[in-house]
Amino acid sequence: MTGQQLQEAVKGLVEEARPCAEPPDPVTSTAAERFAALLAEVAHLDEVRVDSDFFDDLGADSLVMAHFCARVRNRPDLPAVSMRDVYRHPTAGGLAAALVDSTQLPPPGAEALSPSGLPGAPVPAPAPPTGHPHRVLCGALQLLAFLGYAFLLAAVAARGYEWISAQGHLLDAYLRSVVFGAALFVVLCALPVIAKWVLIGRFTPRRFRVWSLTYFRFWLVKTLIRSSPLVLFAGSPLYPLYLRALGARIGTGVTILSRSAPVCTDLLTVGDGALVRKDALLSCYHAVDGVIETGPVTLGRGAVVSEVTVLDIGSRLGEGSRLGHASSLHTGQAVPDGEHWHGSPAQPADGDFPEVEPARCGTVRRAVHGSLMLLTALLVYLPLAVGCLDVLLSRMLEGSAVLKGGATVLYVELLVATVVVFFGGVLAALVVLATVPRLLGRCVPPGRTYPLFGFRHTVHRTIVLMTNRKSLTRLFGDSTCIVHYLRWIGYRLSPVQQTGSNFGTQVKHESPYLSRVGTGTMVADGLSLMNAEYSSTSFRLSPTAIGAHNFLGNRIAYPAGGRTGDNCLLGTKVAVPVSGPLRHDVGLLGSPCFEIPRSVARDGTFDELKEGNGLGRRLAAKNRHNAVTMAWHLLTTWLFIFCVVLLFALSASQYPVWGTAVLALANAVVLPFTLLYFVLLERAVTAAHPPEPLFCSIYDRRFWRRERYWKVPSETYLHILDGTPFKAVVWRLLGVRIGARVFDDGCHMTERRMVAIGDDCTLNAGSVLQCHSQEDGTFKSDRSALGAGCTLGVGAFVHYGVTVGDGAVLAADSFLMKGETVPEHTRWAGNPARPALDERDERGGAR
Repeated sequence: MTGQQLQEAVKGLVEEARPCAEPPDPVTSTAAERFAALLAEVAHLDEVRVDSDFFDDLGADSLVMAHFCARVRNRPDLPAVSMRDVYRHPTAGGLAAALVDSTQLPPPGAEALSPSGLPGAPVPAPAPPTGHPHRVLCGALQLLAFLGYAFLLAAVAARGYEWISAQGHLLDAYLRSVVFGAALFVVLCALPVIAKWVLIGRFTPRRFRVWSLTYFRFWLVKTLIRSSPLVLFAGSPLYPLYLRALGARIGTGVTILSRSAPVCTDLLTVGDGALVRKDALLSCYHAVDGVIETGPVTLGRGAVVSEVTVLDIGSRLGEGSRLGHASSLHTGQAVPDGEHWHGSPAQPADGDFPEVEPARCGTVRRAVHGSLMLLTALLVYLPLAVGCLDVLLSRMLEGSAVLKGGATVLYVELLVATVVVFFGGVLAALVVLATVPRLLGRCVPPGRTYPLFGFRHTVHRTIVLMTNRKSLTRLFGDSTCIVHYLRWIGYRLSPVQQTGSNFGTQVKHESPYLSRVGTGTMVADGLSLMNAEYSSTSFRLSPTAIGAHNFLGNRIAYPAGGRTGDNCLLGTKVAVPVSGPLRHDVGLLGSPCFEIPRSVARDGTFDELKEGNGLGRRLAAKNRHNAVTMAWHLLTTWLFIFCVVLLFALSASQYPVWGTAVLALANAVVLPFTLLYFVLLERAVTAAHPPEPLFCSIYDRRFWRRERYWKVPSETYLHILDGTPFKAVVWRLLGVRIGARVFDDGCHMTERRMVAIGDDCTLNAGSVLQCHSQEDGTFKSDRSALGAGCTLGVGAFVHYGVTVGDGAVLAADSFLMKGETVPEHTRWAGNPARPALDERDERGGAR
């Protein structure tokens, strides 16, 4: 029985059991008639019956219903309606019966929330404001810090090169490379620890303004903590030791797989045997209205935090508790001991999550594994990197004599060398990915439980690192080639129904050989296949299968054992269910998820273009356009690398004359050159056809141009500027209509020219402004605007066609759906987002 059939059967039983003679409540009837009249006005219909289904009978879609919800919120005579209410009660009569009956004032004695969100906490005094001089001073200090770091790296590299090159014997040079690499590694690891204890001391719960001197110290420590080489050791026993050195209270037997390092480490407490899986955000701070707030995050003994989760300040997981994937704990939430919660904000789960039986993984095993990893890095990787740098610098210094004669032979050689290394590296990577991981995969059969930090775990981590190549998925994504690439590395996609956009540019996994996607399924972007299940001491590989003829939206973590079958629509940021019946022929939205229609009339506008005799011709035209886009991407990436190598070649050739200063100058010039290069590149790509509102097929040339816009200009370089006033300047150069005094701590914008941001906005780390959506073969795009003084919480996601009023706040991990209008000075939360007063669900689990 499909999900829709089950829903209809239950609905029929309810209707049969309902007394027919009971007269309708006049208040409910009046509200239903007003809902119907308002929907008729929004949808431009002559009449709407109170029992007409919004989607099946009226043909409405989520965009129309979002406008309807916004109009309802402006009517004081009607209860507020959220998108979750619309999908749960898809008739005007159903909405009235559900909302009018349940509308009530807050219970007597309900605690008000302080601005920080902690129940019962005293309302803190507002932080003193910062003005233009503070921003200028903070930016100047951040620039000086960057220049100082560049000079330090140049001085260390130069002295190390001179010391290593003084020995002509290969073995002596290798030993000196080991010593130098080890010393550099120790310095880079110790620097954030020393800076944290000297500049901050111990982090405590507090509030301070951005751009203040306190903020500058905070930013400097945060940047050093997250740029430490030890962050690359996330998932190993060395990582908890690094956090302990920074002041975190980490118990024994803790495993942390997330590379998002916590900043306010003194406020992080993790009990014995706890597990934090990848892509979990627990920074122990957030920003609200231009103010940084720090607060504690506590994980009890044996607690488990699953993938793609957010733990805001003031949150707590009790002993043996679990937080499901695609979930979040908001400020003040606490999961009781032994309970399983999911959703955003989290609430008690209906069923248990799958667990992995523990294995023997004691302190000795962890110590041996950590020591071997450290020795491998010090004896293999670092000497190799230092040796390559030695060879490169030697060749460049030899070219200084050539330059004195006016010749450019050296730089022609650099041109040829970068071409061979870059394009040959792409081909070599494809050959290696098709062979080495497959051989290693035979050592880790699925379905068995293995202890962490052993041989099989090392093999598994090697496969994960080798096959998750972001550069290659970006190159082949949004084109026909992505299917062949994923098959090449081990995905099971047969039989393939080629659309030219089967997968986006961001796809990752734990094991490509256990990843199965059914025929006719399309994935927008940001899919993460959770093939591996973990405990704090063990792991197990399991197949992850997505059914046929599905469509998956953005940023979806799909677990092993996900309970979805064929012909399902999985909305953006949905929490895929792991219990209950197998869903077919339905859509799922939200966290925790609920059912919605699989498709609506508007999304099927271009269905005829996906089949018929003309499909081959349209697909061939798209392939030609995508091939040119891929060539652009490769050439512009190579040109950037060549320019950087040329810059350092010029500086190295002048090193005998100017010494360390010229290398430091090259280090300092790299960042502004990178910014200028990619800004000009993006301007060139969008000069003739800037991004604009669209409603078209994926076989429309305008959509192909949008794919080129996503692929050719890089945007990852912008994260270097997170938390600085310089990022707003670059956003403005990229076409964002951005106001003054905007604080951006790590926001991502997919269509920069379609975003408007007001003055004094606060954009937290991991937040996203996405001005488009794709559903099956239909592409939709529209502008989004944030009013003055808005705040986007950590991990918040804003869809297209959205208007957020002045002073509004979107809570952590919220998903603001397309077409929504957020009133001024309101707080919205949840997935999908709704007014914060509606956060409490039937089970009272939200707060």
